Amino acid sequence: MALIVHKYGGTSMGSTERIRNVAKRVAKWARAGHQMVVVPSAMSGETNRLLGLAKELAPAKPDDAYGRELDMLAATGEQVSSALLAIALQAEGMGSVSYAGWQVPIRTDSSYTKARIESIDDARVRADLDAGRVVIVTGFQGMDDEGNITTLGRGGSDTSAVAVAAAMKAAECLIYTDVDGVYTTDPRVVPDARRLTTVSFEEMLEMASMGSKVLQIRSVEFAGKYKVPLRVLSSFTPWDIDINEEAASGTLITFEEDEHMEQAVVSGIAFNRDEAKISILGVPDTPGIAYQILGVIADANIDVDVIIQNVSKDGKTDFSFTCNRGDYAKAMDLLKTQVLPKLSAKEVLGDTKICKVSIVGIGMRSHVGIASKMFRVLSEEGINIQMISTSEIKTSVVIDEKYMELAVRALHKAFDLDQSIPEN
Repeated sequence: MALIVHKYGGTSMGSTERIRNVAKRVAKWARAGHQMVVVPSAMSGETNRLLGLAKELAPAKPDDAYGRELDMLAATGEQVSSALLAIALQAEGMGSVSYAGWQVPIRTDSSYTKARIESIDDARVRADLDAGRVVIVTGFQGMDDEGNITTLGRGGSDTSAVAVAAAMKAAECLIYTDVDGVYTTDPRVVPDARRLTTVSFEEMLEMASMGSKVLQIRSVEFAGKYKVPLRVLSSFTPWDIDINEEAASGTLITFEEDEHMEQAVVSGIAFNRDEAKISILGVPDTPGIAYQILGVIADANIDVDVIIQNVSKDGKTDFSFTCNRGDYAKAMDLLKTQVLPKLSAKEVLGDTKICKVSIVGIGMRSHVGIASKMFRVLSEEGINIQMISTSEIKTSVVIDEKYMELAVRALHKAFDLDQSIPEN
């Protein structure tokens, strides 16, 4: 008997009929002898609907009081889907119980709307499992030290599921989505995109951080830190598919490089439209300048990505970075009110019409000229590169948003990602 965690996305929970199918699938796994913990998202569109109601009443405010109420509101979506799934399982003759994050409890910090998990007490869940029940735990949410409900940010149910799997030392965590695995890029942009049978943890981490929407990056970080076996697969296959076939489907995120990984120099193309670029012009080129700029941004819990500091001229330099488009207004306000006056900088410029495109692959470690090939392909398409960032297994560029799909298609073709890796 193995302890298995299933996570189901909002599309999988999008109607009572789909919830009934999820219940049948979970019941199949439970009847096969597995202890089952299920982490569902809110029904598709529900979180957007709830947050839309809040915006009708008052515009978003970057303060804790507003953030607290947003979390209180948004958390109800997962409670609805969890309770409905428990009811559907009971209708299948399967003992089940649902818990909100605070009932487990899943403890987080107090960063409203994007909290981080600090600990999980699994005693209550284990007691129910030992009693033969399927346990459903709301995704996306937890509770801070003061008892306030918190949410983990978009995609947070992935993180919840992997964290629960890590805390309970689950044999595997299966992430059920509306796609049947991880692809070389988004098939909606490149119809010839190919599903990967396996992808390394490092590649998945880079792809998630660069904009791949299949898994939230924090869920991949959790999986890597605690060595949680992770598989991405479709919830739209028939629920009564053979369980062994189902368990081997989709894409396995592995911690061991297989014999084919050397052959695939580039494994995937990731992209992110949700980017903004901010530049502070004419700042003093002195020690500590980066901290004076980014320290304020970090204190506001805003993540930055690509960072560039230009060559000094006459004791001045320009400093640029990218951030999530949703944090753009807050970052600009902080820079203008708290940073610009102290540094006597010339001005702050912003651009929300940019995107990030990345090539990712374990094979890049042992092959030269991959970045130059990427730059050549973009040049041939007339695409100007604004910023560049690299790591051992990825190269990212910031370009004008209107060229994003052209860039992705050109790179996918140039690196032969539509070609299957030959079997030995």
